Amino acid sequence: MALIALGINHKTAPVNIRERVAFSPEKLEEALRELTALGYASEAAIVSTCNRTELVCTTAAEDDGRKIIDWFQHYHKLKREELEPFLYMHPEGQAVQHLLRVACGLDSLILGEPQILGQIKTAYRAAVQAGTVGTLLGKLFQYTFSVAKQIRSDTAIGSSPVSVAFAAVSLAKQIFSDFPQHTALLIGAGETIELAARHLHENGIGRMIIANRTVEKAHALAKEFNAFAISLTEIGSHLAEADIVISSTGSTLPILGKGAVERAVKARRHRPILMVDIAVPRDIEPECSQLDDVYLYTVDDLQEIIQEGLKSRQEAAKQAEEIIESQVSHFMGWLRSLQVVDTIRAYREQAESLRDAELEKARRMLARGESPEEVMQWLARGLTNKLIHAPSAQMRQAGYDGRYDLVDAAQELFDIKKSDADE
Repeated sequence: MALIALGINHKTAPVNIRERVAFSPEKLEEALRELTALGYASEAAIVSTCNRTELVCTTAAEDDGRKIIDWFQHYHKLKREELEPFLYMHPEGQAVQHLLRVACGLDSLILGEPQILGQIKTAYRAAVQAGTVGTLLGKLFQYTFSVAKQIRSDTAIGSSPVSVAFAAVSLAKQIFSDFPQHTALLIGAGETIELAARHLHENGIGRMIIANRTVEKAHALAKEFNAFAISLTEIGSHLAEADIVISSTGSTLPILGKGAVERAVKARRHRPILMVDIAVPRDIEPECSQLDDVYLYTVDDLQEIIQEGLKSRQEAAKQAEEIIESQVSHFMGWLRSLQVVDTIRAYREQAESLRDAELEKARRMLARGESPEEVMQWLARGLTNKLIHAPSAQMRQAGYDGRYDLVDAAQELFDIKKSDADE
């Protein structure tokens, strides 16, 4: 049984191709069952995100990988020439290494990002639900989760800020250590603000207010993080509540002027307020930085934090790669051991059959009244002779044929120590 990982990602394919091969969550289980029913893959899981669509499968025949690619292409109604230039396929150990690197964020658009591990867990649950996970993939995914956890614990791969949103929240944590006691006001409802909201929520911010021009969009985002949604026109009424303000809108004019911020500071009785303006053009008038107790940072100010974080993650990535290399070796050792399971089982059954036959003879001898001591000696001698007969005959024949490699293998297999006279 072979293991393969194949698909496309943000490095190999543009977004217009990636979106055409994405699997919708509601159709994922059906697709998995269709693939395995065709017989090309005995086990299968599909990881489908905005940045990648990958299939992890076990196959029986060498050309099954090609057949899975054909199914993938036909399923999404693509011509071979439309998809093939962007595809990659990793066999065996390379497939294991690839999945581990993806799970640890080493293959992500943002180095070390943690969301992909949750997405892989979702893919695994879908495959389990579809009934397309067996012994091999079950072991591989559990192993992947364990290694990803180890790398998160043993390296700094996810601890340093490498995105603007992460850098903004990291800065806030440096200024306000008691996060649960503070309120954050987020202006905008785009991707950057959503990321900032996620980081704030994960770090235990006490309260969040989300302001947006379209209130419905603010409500949708606020619902996810148990926040409070307002319109941009309501900011003035709530600005004094905010210890942290993070703004990222597409407005061509400032959202917050010096006057509004000055009034908020007075209402706060000069408790400090951190303002992070991620927008370009700016959402917060630069003159706000002149106010006492206001700490205003722009996207340019965050670049130094981001560069330091990126450098830290790159160092951690080197450590992660070393861990992965070692863990791939361990997993492939386990995988190779599966190939001898049937042989071990047959050998055990053969030994147990010999044991049962000799034991039955011993019982008959005891029933005839023979001495238990003599029966025990006979049983031990007879069982030993039966167990060593075939290996002894094979080793003798190997010596006769000059197959000393087999003799050496037998010495290792049976843990036979050479005597001094043999050396």
